[in-house]
Amino acid sequence: MPFVAEILKHRSLSIVGLEKNTGKTVCLNYVLRRLADMGVRCAVTSIGVDGEQVDAVYGSAKPEVRLYEGMYFTTSEQHYHRRRVVSDIVAVGPARTALGRLVTARVVCGGKALISGAASTPMMQQYMSLYDSLGCRLSIVDGALSRLSPASPTVTEAMILATGAAVSANLAQLIARTRFAYRLISLPEVDEGLRRALSPIAQGLWGVDSDGVPHDLQVASAFLLERSEADLTRFGTTLFAAGAVTDRLLRHLAAHRRVADITLVARDFTKLFASADTVGAFAQRGGQLRVLNRSSLVAICLNPTSPRGYHLHSADACRALSDALGIPVYDVKQCTPPAL
Repeated sequence: MPFVAEILKHRSLSIVGLEKNTGKTVCLNYVLRRLADMGVRCAVTSIGVDGEQVDAVYGSAKPEVRLYEGMYFTTSEQHYHRRRVVSDIVAVGPARTALGRLVTARVVCGGKALISGAASTPMMQQYMSLYDSLGCRLSIVDGALSRLSPASPTVTEAMILATGAAVSANLAQLIARTRFAYRLISLPEVDEGLRRALSPIAQGLWGVDSDGVPHDLQVASAFLLERSEADLTRFGTTLFAAGAVTDRLLRHLAAHRRVADITLVARDFTKLFASADTVGAFAQRGGQLRVLNRSSLVAICLNPTSPRGYHLHSADACRALSDALGIPVYDVKQCTPPAL
């Protein structure tokens, strides 16, 4: 698949799914095999648990993570003891998870393993730095369930989005869900000056004046918006939400008398927890969404099979998604992507 060459333009990659069982581990195994063939030194870990043999929800068989000689991986003590790979330990982290401390090791003889990693963004960032110090050209983070946090630009530079029949067996609904996710991932960035001014802000809702200076609007939570009588645009019509952007916030802004002038800035697309209908209504009334940092999407991959037994025709589904999104969509179990 040609997207592997695009991956190598970045130092770190996340693989995340719109739902559980959208084929993240299959994508991961494909990428790892290709990297091994190319002789690329890489490291892999997970924001949760990946590589289990049986799905914890559906009881169905799942692909395990295949590791190759020379790769590094980080997993919990409990899962490290269960590995089926020969490896040398290079680091044991001081922090404890529910499955024990995190063990980082180098693969001596390839095999399969359960991968479970750091549960927080700061911890994950520390492991990204560790992999750099070990000389890894690429660090890979596999997501867990439908969590998109590893795809935040604060964690990884690039991402692969996995979608498929597990999202919906109805092709039209699958396209709609995937297209909305793609829309959020593709939101434009603010300019560099505004990014520098807003990046240090950790919480709250802020207004930005004509000189690019942020002002605290004294709104600690979106739940308090209805009680506030202050004009949110008193400093300017560019607003920054340092935390989550929710339906409640967007509905409030969509009802504002100056909504057509408002630009709402989120930290990145993983902070957007609003529905497609609410985002659409805000945009339809003239409101604009921007992000401080945009994720680099290198591929969208499709798993045509659902654990409930539904199966989409792979070529038709990939082609329909490609037509709707305007980019190739890949089934990594197939040889070639659909032509646009």
